[in-house]
Amino acid sequence: MYCTQKITSDLTWVGVSDRRLALFENAYPIPKGISYNAYVASDEKTVLLDTVDKAVAEQFFENLEHVLAGRGLDYVIVNHMEPDHCATLGDLLRRYPGVTVVGNAKTLTMIGQFFDCDLTGRTLTVKEGESLCTGRHTFTFYMAPMVHWPEVMVTYDSADKALFSADAFGTFGALNGNLFADEVNFKEIRAEDARRYYANIVGKYGVQVQALLKKAAGLDIALLCPLHGPVWRQDIGWFVEKYQKWSTWTPEDRTALIVYGSIYGHTQNAAEILANALAQRGVKGITLYDAAETDLSELVSEAFRCSHIVLASATYNGGIFTPMETLLLDLKAHALQNRTVALIENGTWSAQSGRQMGDILSSMKNMTVLEGTVSLKSSVKEVQREELEALADALALDILQ
Repeated sequence: MYCTQKITSDLTWVGVSDRRLALFENAYPIPKGISYNAYVASDEKTVLLDTVDKAVAEQFFENLEHVLAGRGLDYVIVNHMEPDHCATLGDLLRRYPGVTVVGNAKTLTMIGQFFDCDLTGRTLTVKEGESLCTGRHTFTFYMAPMVHWPEVMVTYDSADKALFSADAFGTFGALNGNLFADEVNFKEIRAEDARRYYANIVGKYGVQVQALLKKAAGLDIALLCPLHGPVWRQDIGWFVEKYQKWSTWTPEDRTALIVYGSIYGHTQNAAEILANALAQRGVKGITLYDAAETDLSELVSEAFRCSHIVLASATYNGGIFTPMETLLLDLKAHALQNRTVALIENGTWSAQSGRQMGDILSSMKNMTVLEGTVSLKSSVKEVQREELEALADALALDILQ
């Protein structure tokens, strides 16, 4: 049975939430599920903006059929060709043989890569700034390459002042009846889901996000309609400001993220001592994680939030403890920059992890590594405790300035 929601008098959400999927992109845990958003404008011509993942196809087509109410489908606008939004496109083309596919040149090429279908005479290729009028609605297209695929574009509807933003402004988590962000206390409950989504899915492409934000700044936006997560109709500027910070790798909070990679607990002990020392010096919002137990996506998200990072790693097989090395390489892959980092190493006979962590950090952009790596030999002794206290002094002074 259909399950749709009205956004305006003739714009309807026809998306579907999936609460069964364990890993988004087969990589990121989504314990709260995920929504796949699609929208229909019921104008003089009918317009579908994007489709959904194959896993929720049946519900999607029921929703679409209900909203069309016996009418044909004139246009499908493809803002993003990733399969979580376009796996059902081939089926859609078979069900609605008269539909015209609207996309840019790269989009149409990718359709041919994913589907074996003849689109001759069934496409409308659009370029930057071109428009499509369907009656009351005029849709204008803006290219957003590498946010986060090369074919991505966004669509602006001047009638409802709605920006259909593709994967930009998306959020992990299913929709639980409330479609709009202002209905779910987003800032308190969903902000972490939005940051984790941005940092892991889009985070590498800050320069490209900045280019999109500059285009969006010239538009009068009353509705923000992403492909994942709630629709925004209030306080859009708050979310835009978050994207401004994230896309320039500007920390949200002046605080410390401490991540440890510990085998028998001694490196963890050092991290705990440092966390307590920082708290005693007035640092608030400290987070402390075990690299071996915490999903990478959470650690990457926290790294985007915090101004200072402490990495404490045992030496393992002459190198960095594997989970910590994986984290560092993932942070590098997401182009994290503009952070101050402190290092703690441990090694019973040859502590090597500090130097090797420093080597990775030195290959990243604008990363300040504090001098004086705290080096343990097996466990924390009084001299190392004093060094941890001194490190806390240096960190707190910098954080609280």
